[in-house]
Amino acid sequence: MEFDESKAVDFINERLNGKKYPADELLNVIDMIWDYYESNGMLEIDAEDDYEEDIEEQLVDYVKNQLARDKEANVDVADVPAIVRAELDYEDSLLE
Repeated sequence: MEFDESKAVDFINERLNGKKYPADELLNVIDMIWDYYESNGMLEIDAEDDYEEDIEEQLVDYVKNQLARDKEANVDVADVPAIVRAELDYEDSLLE
C-alpha cells in the first residue's frame, strides 16, 4: 500500500485516547518525521537494513526540538511519543 496522509492522520488520532489534533498539526509532525528520515539517509532503497534500534527515541527527540522552534505549532509535547509511535505503526501497517 501507499502512504496516505489523510489515513495517517486518522490512524494517529485514533491512537490518542480520545484526544484529537487537526490534520494540519499532525501533517506538520509527519513532515518532521520524514524530514528526519531524509536528512539521515533513511529514504534510500537499502536504508531499511540500517535502521538503528532507538529510531523511535531519536524521532521523538527530533520532533520535540522542531516543535520548540515552530511557534505556530499547537501540539502538546507530552503527546509527541504517542504521535510518533502511531505514525510508525501506520508505516508498519502499510507493509502487511
